[in-house]
Amino acid sequence: MATSSADNALKRHPLAVTALLSVVGYAAVVGTFLGVVPGRVFPDLSLWAVNRLSDAIAVVNAVNVLVIAAGWRWIRRDEVRKHAAAMVTSFSLILVFLVLYLTKIGGGGTKEFVGPAFVYYPYLAMLAIHIVLSIVSVPVVLYALVLGVTHTPAELRSETPHRRVGRIAASAWLLSLALGVLTYLLLNHAFSWEYVESTAAAAVLIL
Repeated sequence: MATSSADNALKRHPLAVTALLSVVGYAAVVGTFLGVVPGRVFPDLSLWAVNRLSDAIAVVNAVNVLVIAAGWRWIRRDEVRKHAAAMVTSFSLILVFLVLYLTKIGGGGTKEFVGPAFVYYPYLAMLAIHIVLSIVSVPVVLYALVLGVTHTPAELRSETPHRRVGRIAASAWLLSLALGVLTYLLLNHAFSWEYVESTAAAAVLIL
């Protein structure tokens, strides 16, 4: 992704940068779920707004599946520039997703699946895989991105594990996103749900 091989701290310490960014991302998500992040940071959302944010998140993730798949196809064809553009676009979509998701959770709440057992347990399994992959993919995706933006294509091939890490990151993130879209469809359009207000949103009402 990078066009210059100039040396800098980011290039010399990609693992440290990855660790720092990962901690920041984890802290934002966990803090929002636990209500540690002040409720006033988020808008007070109605159930209608929560539903619209859920729709928007699903669209963003569905588009990202296509973007990652395209990026993977382009690098297999050795179309490096297109691949780089796709990966940067994908990361931008991840950031958009994160903003929408934290806003929905912090300002509104979550919806719990209500459906027959033969769907409920597969739904939980898919949701669990989606969540686990989302968590473990963060540092892998960030590491591949940091390597990509700090090294030239030649350096990425000969001096870094970018190819191997990128393959793992793309595979895990693709599966996570696909399962996220599938569970969204099951929860929001195929079966019923119950709304659970978030800790942060409840705190705003108390205050």
